[in-house]
This record gives sequence, structure tokens and C-alpha cells, in this order.
Amino acid sequence: MRALNVAAPWGPNAIKVVDLPDPKPGHGQVLVRMKAVSLNYRDLLMVNGMYGRGAASTNDVITPFSDGCGVVEAVGEGVTRFVVGDRVATLFFQNWVSGPPTVEKLMSALGFPIPGAGSELQVFSQEGLSKVPAFLTDHQVATLPCAALTAWRGVFQDARLDPGDTVVLQGTGGVSIFGLQFAHAAGYRTIVTSSSDEKLGRAQALGADHLVNYRTTPAWSGPVRAATGGRGADFIMEVGGGGTIHESMKAIKVGGHIAVIGVVAGAGEPFNPATLIGNSARLQGLSVGSRDMFEAMCRAIELHRIEPVVDKVFPFTEAPAAFAAMAGGEHFGKIVLEF
Repeated sequence: MRALNVAAPWGPNAIKVVDLPDPKPGHGQVLVRMKAVSLNYRDLLMVNGMYGRGAASTNDVITPFSDGCGVVEAVGEGVTRFVVGDRVATLFFQNWVSGPPTVEKLMSALGFPIPGAGSELQVFSQEGLSKVPAFLTDHQVATLPCAALTAWRGVFQDARLDPGDTVVLQGTGGVSIFGLQFAHAAGYRTIVTSSSDEKLGRAQALGADHLVNYRTTPAWSGPVRAATGGRGADFIMEVGGGGTIHESMKAIKVGGHIAVIGVVAGAGEPFNPATLIGNSARLQGLSVGSRDMFEAMCRAIELHRIEPVVDKVFPFTEAPAAFAAMAGGEHFGKIVLEF
């Protein structure tokens, strides 16, 4: 089989297509023939040797990607969750089945430290896979494990929202677009920020109620306040990190919820916790979710026929070009590699 590997000196151009022996499933394991994987910002960090929970060393060789769709090719002894021919998605955290996060659960992320889905064949624990809605394409299924589940958990698990509440989605990457689709289906008012009027137009077509170009309106908290009659947003999907958190704090209502899921805007100014105290807001770090959450999300996706937005598709052998598109912010929604 062919697989993608990356090692020091790191970087997208260090990704190699290598030939490896076909793996065989052991007890409780499932062999999956991968059909597609999708890119997350985490993958870009990982191939650059920068990903955090145990940084990569000069001796590490990484098979990247946590998010994939495939078909079960063989099962090992003791497997009860799947049979040959089942179409499945990989789960970002292989050992987080249910309940709250723990260190042990969060150490089971695919890609690093566990070899990821970036190979034609890969073995996974039966606990780290889930069946998926039949109406979705392989490309669409591959977008679900990280971006979709992160948005789902932020909007429905952690925040306490009611229909008609206001949700702010920063940017038009994978998590934010899923957040828009989920929030729209749930009856929330949605506000989307972007530096591109063209992308804002596409967000409006997906149901965005209000649009803010943060390049022409850097103080985007003003339009958010205006759209909510001065009250502020009930929920903000914070993907920028230090570079945008101050505007989020100005835009959130008293007692509102900010889900911190990314740092794509850089470090920014130092954060003053007095601002958080002053409006009694909740600021919560969010890292994907459990298998139980994933399967609840899939039921909702099937019920509402929510179709993930796949913007660009590359052959898996062209992973460096796909990462270049991600780094350049060219995408709306998700970027996918197909096998």
C-alpha cells in the first residue's frame, strides 16, 4: 500500500508517498481502505513539526490526518461493531467514547501520537470508528470527525442556547461553516465574519443572517452589537485566538459563551482577564468531542440533510498543494484529499 509520511526537517514539501506492507487487523481492530481524508489547521501545524501535545522530535515519522472516510476491508477477532463492507469515519480521539475529556482520552488523537488516516489502508480500533449517513459522499464524510464535531460540541454541548439566540462564526473555514449550518438548522440568528465579500456571499446562501467584512470593519464587535440591539452575541466561535479575542470580548453579551477552538490569527495582544470578569462571560477551550457526540451529530445531519461544504479536492499524492491552498486561505469550507 501507499502512505503519506512526513519527518524532519518538516513542512508540506517534506511529505513523501512511501510504499509500506499492507497492515492486518489484530484483536478488536478493523482494517479500513481509505477513500478520502480532509485537512484541518491542526494538520498544517503537524506537518510543520509544531503540533503540541507532545511535540514531534527529529526522530519522529508521522502519518498525518485524523479525518477520513473509508470502507471496512477486514475485521480482527472480537470485533462486534462492524462487518466487511461498512462505510465508516475515523474518530479524531480514538479512545474518547463518552463522558468528559481526560488526559488519557485526549492523548489518543489520530495523526500524532497515533498514526493517522493518510494511507490507502489503515488499522484502527473498533472503538475509534463510526458508521456514517448513507446520503453523504465519501468526500463529505471525511470532513466530519474534527471540524463538524468541534462545531457541534461548541454550539450544542457546551453552550446553553435557545432558538433565536445569536451565534457569531469567525471566518469561513471548516468549523465555522459547519457552525453556520448547525446554527441555521437550530433556528439561531447567525453572524459571519470574513475578509472576503465573495465568501460572505456564499455564507449568506447557506443561511447567514448578518455579514461583516473584518478587513473593512476591523472593529467587527460594533456590527454585532448593532445587529443584537446592543445586547451582544450569545455565542462566539473563536477561531482567531489572540488576534481576535479582544473583539470577541467586546461582542459577547453579559453571561455569553466564547468557544476557543483555534489560533489562526496569531498571538495578538495580551489578554486582560478583567474584561472576562466584567461581563461574566464564559471562555472555554474546545478540542473536538467524543464518539457519543459524533453519533448524535450524524443523526441530526441525516434528519436535516445537512451537506458538508467541500470546496477543493486533490489527489492524496498532491498533499503539498492542498496544504498550500489551506495556508493561503483559498478555501470556503473544507479541503479534501481523495485516494
